[in-house]
Amino acid sequence: MITTKPLFFYCHFLIPKKEWLLAVVVLLFSSHTAFSQNDKTITGVVTSATDAMPLPGVNVAVKGTKTVVVTGLDGDYAIKANSNDVLVFSYVGTANQELTVGTKTIINVALKDDQNQLNEVVVVGYGTQKKADLTGSVSVVNMENAKKTVTYDAAKMLQGQVAGVTVQSSGEPGGFVNIKIRGINSFSNNNPLFVIDGMIVDSPYDFAPGEIESMQVLKDASSAAIYGVRGANGVIIITTKKGKNGKFDIKYRSLIGFQNVAKEWSLTDRLGYQNITSAAERNAGLASIAPGNDPSSPSYINNVDTNWQKEAFKTGVIENHALTFSGGAENLGYSMNVDYYKNSSYLNSPQDYQRLSTTLNLTGKKGKFKYGSKIGFTQSDKENFNEYNAGESPISDLLGAIPTMPVYDANRLGGYGGTTNLTQRAISMNVIGFNNLITNTGKRNRFIGNIWGELEIVKGLKYKIDASFDRLDWQNRKFVPPSDLGWYYITTNDEASLDVSTGNQSRTFLNNLLTYEITINKHKIDALVGSVQERSDYYNHWSRGVGYTPGEISHIEYADATSAGEYENTITGMSYLSRINYSYDDRYLVQGNFRQDKTSLFSPENNTGNFYSFSGAWKISNEKFIHLPKWINTAKLRAGYGVLGNNTIGTYAYSPTINGFAGYDFNNVLAPGTTVVSAIDPNVHWEETRTTNVALELGMLDNDLQFTAEYYIKKSTDLLIGVPLPYSTGAYPASVTTNAGAVQNTGLEFSTTYNNNHHAFKYSISANLGTLKNKVTQIGLNGNPIYGAASKTEVGRSIGEIYAYETDGIFQNAAELAAAPTQTNAGVGDIRFKDVNGDGKISDLDRTYQGITIPKYSYGFNFNGSYKNWDFSMFWQGAGGNKVFNAMYRNLMAGQYGNHSTDELNYWTPTNTNTNVPRPIIGDPNANARDSNRFIESGNYIKLQTMEIGYEIPVPEASFIKKAKVFVNGQNLLIISKYKGYDPDFNSNDGLFSRGYDGGSFPNPRTFSLGLEVNF
Repeated sequence: MITTKPLFFYCHFLIPKKEWLLAVVVLLFSSHTAFSQNDKTITGVVTSATDAMPLPGVNVAVKGTKTVVVTGLDGDYAIKANSNDVLVFSYVGTANQELTVGTKTIINVALKDDQNQLNEVVVVGYGTQKKADLTGSVSVVNMENAKKTVTYDAAKMLQGQVAGVTVQSSGEPGGFVNIKIRGINSFSNNNPLFVIDGMIVDSPYDFAPGEIESMQVLKDASSAAIYGVRGANGVIIITTKKGKNGKFDIKYRSLIGFQNVAKEWSLTDRLGYQNITSAAERNAGLASIAPGNDPSSPSYINNVDTNWQKEAFKTGVIENHALTFSGGAENLGYSMNVDYYKNSSYLNSPQDYQRLSTTLNLTGKKGKFKYGSKIGFTQSDKENFNEYNAGESPISDLLGAIPTMPVYDANRLGGYGGTTNLTQRAISMNVIGFNNLITNTGKRNRFIGNIWGELEIVKGLKYKIDASFDRLDWQNRKFVPPSDLGWYYITTNDEASLDVSTGNQSRTFLNNLLTYEITINKHKIDALVGSVQERSDYYNHWSRGVGYTPGEISHIEYADATSAGEYENTITGMSYLSRINYSYDDRYLVQGNFRQDKTSLFSPENNTGNFYSFSGAWKISNEKFIHLPKWINTAKLRAGYGVLGNNTIGTYAYSPTINGFAGYDFNNVLAPGTTVVSAIDPNVHWEETRTTNVALELGMLDNDLQFTAEYYIKKSTDLLIGVPLPYSTGAYPASVTTNAGAVQNTGLEFSTTYNNNHHAFKYSISANLGTLKNKVTQIGLNGNPIYGAASKTEVGRSIGEIYAYETDGIFQNAAELAAAPTQTNAGVGDIRFKDVNGDGKISDLDRTYQGITIPKYSYGFNFNGSYKNWDFSMFWQGAGGNKVFNAMYRNLMAGQYGNHSTDELNYWTPTNTNTNVPRPIIGDPNANARDSNRFIESGNYIKLQTMEIGYEIPVPEASFIKKAKVFVNGQNLLIISKYKGYDPDFNSNDGLFSRGYDGGSFPNPRTFSLGLEVNF
């Protein structure tokens, strides 16, 4: 192309001046025509650099012009451009790519995932927001890391992945997971709210984790106030996979894993057990020792030596198979997932768990109208573990089982072994027999349905209606047949029982939302107003039959005696919500939230609560007058304050209960009457949590390095608590639930991520650390402390601190015993306890605080690396700064008729005085096994939670298989801890007032898995 500059020179000198302007116009038109005639058609295909799949819906634009096309279903495009033009390829979730046309007519592009996390669009309450524009504390979970945890519950995947989020679970197949966000805010319920695809649920227990596309954790009032009365404990928003424009796509994932208990307790064998128990009987002055333990007795047991851990623990199996179908066009995209999960117990019992989940997501767009729906159905079956007495742990019974009791005994009803009073004198539970004889099943069917539509009324103004329905049906069935498991555990025909309960719970939500977005010069505003209607219906019917003979059909109609009952309730609510976001010049951001909730849980006078939040952010890096170092790309300072609520209270708790059959005897004449049974506070109302937080976010090294530091204060007031009443009131229970508690949580949170994808070896590192300080500021009206298992909760201290005696060695002789403070029933060889208050005697007043049970800090560390077709990852997680009361160790060191820890073999005798283990003695008159620092241990630990190695199998381009990968996964591989028990990270560590109390938790198993992923 010849430049026009010489032509202008020629025109200026040779053409008459009055015709100069006309000449310029003609030449400019000719020049434009010449350029247009050099346009050419550029074609190509846009694919994903991750899996080489075609990407439909990619915008392909000529930079600096309005020329834009969109790729088709096969990722193909065609656009007019000339050689000097630059094509810009842009797609959600990928980094933009710019290419100069030059001499090429075919340009194929592979778009890479966007590593700049600030450009990520995250889901927040009732909407979405760019991560860079967040003013509240919202943590985005890295799902690639989280999904490497093999689990049935999505909540478990959060362990160690987010600062300030703590998760406890057990190795029980299908067991529930406890999760806390930024500490304990309530004396009743501290579990967060879950929102799945806009539907509010109590937990994600029935949902397949593999279907999840993204998870966000709303940790402060600035982000969670839009959920009002449900937001005090934090909110976890889960978004599942949706269909995308493109070809029909099939993905299959299969995994099989094997589980075993990595650590065992060191327990005594037959000889060790008989040694300790016989010594305990002699020290108690019994006339004789148990015949089964006496070598001189004809009943001496020397042919049974059961290792109960070896007999009980086996290899458990995990299976997970998932098949996903997706595809569609702009008018309708679909994604269907079928997921099967089964976990066979690692215990020698039928306590298994299996679940089948199916979901269908539909999304589409027609002009200005968007629409979508979700349908899901889950069926799960769980065999539950059994407790002979309420609160007893099967693991505790297993470890306490004596080695002279056989597992099997054909001479006993049921075929399992037991003890006899005359021979062994031990009350010992055969856990294997007990759990195999009893049928205890729980079946759950859950249906969820959601449908929504959104209409853009005018530019920027949208109306959305969203209706959802969630129904859970259950059937629980427990049959205890006649059996003989020993002299204490005999179930007679009259005691054999069948308990059956069936019920359902349905929840309905209807959301009406109106949103408006507008940008005027440097001002950007988006607003939301709406209403939420909800209704929850609960129904349960139970039946009980008692009296069955061996082999009799376990149906209610065959029982000798039956009883039945039913219960139902309905809860309704109405909420109004609003939110406004304002941004000026992408430098200053402000957000305000407001929600008003009304519920039938409280009396009409107290059924309304107002919740709100304010937050703001300053993008320091966008200020022209601030010049940051070149290695700092983005810097943002944000802060927020707000009020949240918690309505965890029973139905009709504001209304008194009466007994209509309370007759009274007047001169031998029974007069009918009615009396109030329970005392209530008619003014009971919501709990409130006020949060304040400030944070600094930095993006460095071309945003490859992200860092966030945050400080928060959470003050929860009006907590619901049972205040004791005098027995003279006649109320049962002798307490009234009222708003009379308060607690405060403060902490620091740090998180950092580094991505290096600039070389053949690509890797990413992420780490998080959260600290927590908990303090109770009010208990009841008079500040009376609350006692738990080896714990005490008091104003000015944290919840559930360990409260116990301090030991001071062992009494070595009578002189020491006589010189010591009065210690009732103490003898030589017993534990000497400290007289802390100095009153000359040992009593309850000598107990002291021995340590907090809430971890002071928790952390997580992820590493991911890939080279060519190989990838590797590992995840470490830990916590510390807390104490654990090892009640299981206490039981094994009690020196009674149950089994013993091998540490007990070093018990005190006149010839073995250099020991800290007291003499064993039946009855323990000195209470050597009382709550004391003998059984308090550090709760510090660090775990290698997961490690995975994967290999992507090369496949021919023409193959119907687009991608294939195999991987090996290990879970709970290594734990570094001094804890004597199975695992300091145990589920019952969340016992609120009895926190940190390990009475025999299910060990978290070590799991090795082999998996396959195939895309067709």
